[in-house]
Amino acid sequence: MAKSNTSENSPSINFLGNGTTIKGDIKSNGDFRIDGYLVGSINSKGKVVVGQSGKIEGEIICQNADVSGSIHAKIVVHELLTLKASARINGDIFISKLAIEPGAKFTGSCNMNDIPKEEPELPKKNEGIRQKEKAFR
Repeated sequence: MAKSNTSENSPSINFLGNGTTIKGDIKSNGDFRIDGYLVGSINSKGKVVVGQSGKIEGEIICQNADVSGSIHAKIVVHELLTLKASARINGDIFISKLAIEPGAKFTGSCNMNDIPKEEPELPKKNEGIRQKEKAFR
């Protein structure tokens, strides 16, 4: 008999499409794929996938991440961070495991010892977004 897919036993999969921009913070219990542009933070208890057209400026906190796009952010991955060949990372990363394909570009520091144990609080509504927007102009 097939297993029932309810919100209790199956976390949601979320998607930010190419051509879409979000300015703000995202908190999700499920996986998240970004092919658009995010200015802000994403905090996911699942996997974050940044596609080739995806761009993030802010902060990422998640269990696992696959990156093919561009990130200018602090990244905290509690398990595995995979940088695909087209990945462009500028920022500090805190990880347990790291896989980098030839061709990926990474500028910043990598810390595999001091991964933050608890999820930090996301900024209050619109707090820090204006600062991030000014920094990337």
